[in-house]
Amino acid sequence: MLSSTSRTTLNREKHRGRTDRSELYEILDAGLVCHLGVVVNGHPMVVPTGYGRVGDTLYLHGSTGARSLRTAGEVCVTVTHLDGIVLARSSFNHSINYRSAMIYGVARIVEDAGERIAGLRALTEQLAPGQWDAVRQPTKKELAATAVLALSLEEASVKVRQGPPEDEEEDYALPVWAGVLPLRQTWGAPEPDPVLPPGIPVPAHITERRAPGR
Repeated sequence: MLSSTSRTTLNREKHRGRTDRSELYEILDAGLVCHLGVVVNGHPMVVPTGYGRVGDTLYLHGSTGARSLRTAGEVCVTVTHLDGIVLARSSFNHSINYRSAMIYGVARIVEDAGERIAGLRALTEQLAPGQWDAVRQPTKKELAATAVLALSLEEASVKVRQGPPEDEEEDYALPVWAGVLPLRQTWGAPEPDPVLPPGIPVPAHITERRAPGR
C-alpha cells in the first residue's frame, strides 16, 4: 500500500486516487521520461529527464555540473501517461484520460560505486531493455562526470482517470458528439546511424521493443 501523507492525500477527485503500490510500479515501469522538480537558488525548476527503478528506489542522472543535480535535497518527481482526450458536451467537462505518479522526498547523491552502476544500468534498461549488456560500459572519466541521484518511493501518490465524459444531466440531450479520442504511442522502425558500418544488424532486443503490444 502507498503511504498517506499531507502531500500525497488528494483533496479533489479523491475517487481517482490509487493506493495499491503495484499500480505505482506499473506506471513508472511503463514510462520513459519523468519531470524532476527542484528549487535552485530560491526558484523552482522542472527538468525532463530519464529515470530507472530498482525496487523502491528511483534513479536519475545527469552532468555533475547540472544545477538541478548539484542542489539535490527536497524534490518532486512526476510521471504521466496520456491515454486519451475526453470530449464532453460542454467545454467545462472536457478532460483527459491518464495515469500519473508523483513522488516526494529528499534525493541523495549516490556515492557507492556499485550502486552508481546499478542506477545507471536501470536508467539504460528503462529506455531499451537489454541495451546495457550490448554496449560499452562507462569509463572512469565518464562516471566521474556523471551524477546519480536516488529517490525513495516511500512517499508517492497515484492518480488515474479513465472512461467516458461526465456531463451535466441536462446536457446529455444536446445534439453534440461526445466520447474519447484514444492516444496510443508506438515505436517506429529503427533508423541506423549514418556512419554505422554495413553488416551490423539491428539487435534482437531492439526489434522486440517495437513488437506489437510492447
